[in-house]
Amino acid sequence: MPHDRQRLRPARSSSARPPTRSRRGRAHVRLRVGLVLITMVLSVLAARLVQLQGLDPGSYAEMAAAEGTVDMVLPAERGEILDRNGVALASSVDGMMVIADPQLTEENATELATLFSERLDVDYFDTLAQLRDTEFRFRYVARRVPSTLAQETLDVIDEAGYDGITLQQDPVRDYPAGDVAANLVGFLGADEKPRLGMELTFDGLLRGRDGEARYTSGAGNRIPLGENSTTDPIDGRDLRLTIDRDVQWTVQRELRNAVEDARGDSGVAVVMDTQSGEVLALADHPTFDASQPSLSPKEDYGSRALSDVYEPGSVLKVMTVAGLLDAEEVTPTTRITVPSELDSGDSVIGDYWDHGTLRLTVAGAISQSSNIGTVLAARRMSPTALHDYLTGFGLGSVTGVGVRGESAGILPDAATWTPMAADRIAFGQSVSVNALQMTAAVNTIANGGVHVDPSLVEGRATTDAGEAVGTEQSTSERVVSEVAARQTSDILEQVVDPDEGVAPGAAVPGYRVAGKTGTAQRVNPECQCYDGTFTVSFGGFAPADDPRFTVYVAVQNPRNGGGGGSVGGPAFSRIMGAVLRHYAVPPTGSRPARLPIEW
Repeated sequence: MPHDRQRLRPARSSSARPPTRSRRGRAHVRLRVGLVLITMVLSVLAARLVQLQGLDPGSYAEMAAAEGTVDMVLPAERGEILDRNGVALASSVDGMMVIADPQLTEENATELATLFSERLDVDYFDTLAQLRDTEFRFRYVARRVPSTLAQETLDVIDEAGYDGITLQQDPVRDYPAGDVAANLVGFLGADEKPRLGMELTFDGLLRGRDGEARYTSGAGNRIPLGENSTTDPIDGRDLRLTIDRDVQWTVQRELRNAVEDARGDSGVAVVMDTQSGEVLALADHPTFDASQPSLSPKEDYGSRALSDVYEPGSVLKVMTVAGLLDAEEVTPTTRITVPSELDSGDSVIGDYWDHGTLRLTVAGAISQSSNIGTVLAARRMSPTALHDYLTGFGLGSVTGVGVRGESAGILPDAATWTPMAADRIAFGQSVSVNALQMTAAVNTIANGGVHVDPSLVEGRATTDAGEAVGTEQSTSERVVSEVAARQTSDILEQVVDPDEGVAPGAAVPGYRVAGKTGTAQRVNPECQCYDGTFTVSFGGFAPADDPRFTVYVAVQNPRNGGGGGSVGGPAFSRIMGAVLRHYAVPPTGSRPARLPIEW
């Protein structure tokens, strides 16, 4: 039936209407095209990179050279010079180098050169030339400028709107102790070259090695693919001295007072540890401030205690009598008849005071500082034997503590001694020494007859000349017996005896002191003759029965008429007292030695 019949529809032909593409398909096509383009660009860049880095480095190097290569110093930090307690006597503090890029400073070179010359004390014309040298992109304006000053200068430049100036770290040498031990430490000159002292002697150890940065620059910036190499700096090593800064400060002040009170030309003072030979203080006056050396005359640089030589006078009698006692030629109580004058060759020997015939013991002749009595005792020994003893005490040889310019002094060969020369050498004339030599010689008696090399450097260090010095290199050698050293010490205690001694001012209250005065004529180097001026000195040790320290003081040309007892003695007392207190050395509490002076 019609209502049951389904309506049949013809099938739609595939050509009747074209199919429609989805949007998703179109996006895939665009993505493929983009990837192809990106790949092509990267391929071009990669090919160029291969060309630059591998196939054609020469062309790139030429381009880089056209832009400019910068060589920059990376400064090493100089090692510190320290005292025995690690306190800095010389150190490196923050500083800056001021650097210019001439391609940026050329336009304002005149204004910048004026500013730098006024603020940094650099030469105007040299600086102007540097600021205009556009062949380079790196030029130093100033080195080792204090950080504060450098930053203030840069701030002024920035405010003025000038370009091309930068700062870089550059340590500055500093001497925080001023004049304390300046004679030993030395200083660096304006060109940063060491001038003297430990700064010069150990420059190689202290200096280290500067590094370098080398890179290619263009338009004020590093070119990433250009040269870029760095050699790191190697900092210098520290140098520790045996000096005690506080003791050195005290000794310098006491020495200054002694020289000024005596109206002398100069003076030296040394403090030595008896057993180790370590030098706790080595002072000169006048001296200088290491941080401002230009304010002092050049003759005050360096250490007179090592470089200046002079005839020691009667302090040398300590060595003469110790040799006589050791050789058993005399005893402390050996009797000597001392005339008012004594013929010696074609001259006459006298004493510092007028007297008739005296009856002195050997102890009396030494403690009263009789030249005649000493010569009569010394004539019992051959010149060769006395020469050998003096050599053993260290005379005639440098101490080798590591300071340039040290003098060995003069101890003539015994074969050249005339009888008159032998007489004079026995009481400290016709022989020359430096102050550290004499300190070590007196210290030999304090150390029980054993000479120990003095040291200024702790441990071991090598000088620029290749010499190894320091406490680890120190040697010792017996010169006289322990008995002879004790007998000599007992004799020297008579020198400071308040009743009979010639130098009671050298006594240190509460302590036993042994010591000897010295007064010697000075030789004028121009005429090679005695010119009427004198060296006065005092050397000794304490406590006399258990020695801890040896102190030696010498003043050149005092004009107040004083001698070794009145000038050197009080200075010795103040210095020794201060050192004993500083190291809390208690008095021994024993009674001083007493020996007969006359017979």
